[in-house]
Amino acid sequence: MNKVLHIVGSGPAGLSAARTALDAGARICLIDDNHAPGGQIWRGGPARWTDARARDAWNTLRGHPGCTVMQDAQVIGCVDGSTLLVETGGRGVAVPFERLVLCAGSRELTLPFPGWTLPGVTGAGGLQALIKGGMPVCGRHVVIAGTGPLLLATASTALRAGAQVAAIVEHQSWSRLSAFGFGLLSRHGKKFLQAASLFAELRGIPYVTGAQLVEAQGDDVLRGVVVRAGGKDIRYACDFLAAGFGLVPNTDLARALQCEVVDGAIRVDDAQRTSRADIWAAGECTGIGGVDKAVAEGRIAALDALGLAPSGRDLPLRRASHAFAALLARTFAPAPSLRAMCGPETIVCRCEDVTRARLLPHRDWREAKLATRVGMGPCQGKTCGAACAFLFGWSHEDARTPLMPATARALSDIANEGEA
Repeated sequence: MNKVLHIVGSGPAGLSAARTALDAGARICLIDDNHAPGGQIWRGGPARWTDARARDAWNTLRGHPGCTVMQDAQVIGCVDGSTLLVETGGRGVAVPFERLVLCAGSRELTLPFPGWTLPGVTGAGGLQALIKGGMPVCGRHVVIAGTGPLLLATASTALRAGAQVAAIVEHQSWSRLSAFGFGLLSRHGKKFLQAASLFAELRGIPYVTGAQLVEAQGDDVLRGVVVRAGGKDIRYACDFLAAGFGLVPNTDLARALQCEVVDGAIRVDDAQRTSRADIWAAGECTGIGGVDKAVAEGRIAALDALGLAPSGRDLPLRRASHAFAALLARTFAPAPSLRAMCGPETIVCRCEDVTRARLLPHRDWREAKLATRVGMGPCQGKTCGAACAFLFGWSHEDARTPLMPATARALSDIANEGEA
């Protein structure tokens, strides 16, 4: 087989797609902006992986003559419908493709509250990534707040690294969490056992439900956090606050490539095909659902891209993971009451210091950008765009090249290559 498959992202979906394509006799080019494979779920590189699926996939890729891996390679946009713009090693290159699988993953939903810009305040997944990357937290006091299962996973990571977890603060009520637990027990036994194991590991740590962040306090750094539960305010002294409100699919590149995005995720069919005939998508960028969904979708996408039928094991696994994803969405979708965390003087766009009060007079994202520069800083709206969608119901559909900050040298390299 002489087919070449380009894959963006080396998380569970990307590694699964890459291994599947190599096993089928194709060649692959795997592009990822991290210095090590694994994405956010399998972060840390092969030496730290505990999931056998990650090790098996990487063992197939490593040294394979049909495998090209571009690490520390950031896709900053596209020249046209079939050429990616990539910055790597400070230089820009144009990467043409015939078949592309997008495994771009997701990013955290950051919701603003007073003090969220203080040093020491991160996302829940952000703190987990920092710890896995080697940041020392031994003996430091940590509060983990927001909503969703990622809070428990982050608490486990912090605890194993020697941190003192002062509290886990969950916005959902205990009755809602109990219904989620029964849903796991009845339909997703493996997930239920994983959740039970996490709770057992974290026993003794205060688990506050039906609670909401009030403010992070500090001067030059974080000193403490105030949460409200049962009508009372509780203050916890801490060095780190991990505030997590769920995940949103990364769809910037898909939109730049003119793939259809529906309800915030890349639209795909049963074969993981996007609205474009030469592009497939898999994993969290098609909807938040976890590692099992990503692995199954990566295999299905790679096989269909090569003109092959999916295996019998992947379709039931994908159905189950989609059902689990729906249960997650029903239980942990950020409640409208979380909008109350963001007061008039709370910063919404930290790149440009734009407060909620400055955004309120505007009708939509475009008008607000023109008047306040919201979304026009280094993050290109990746943080504040989703926050504004939650706070004001604005559609955030920008997808212009470069999709993220790029060096002038990289852009010049690409321009010169196009003229040659």
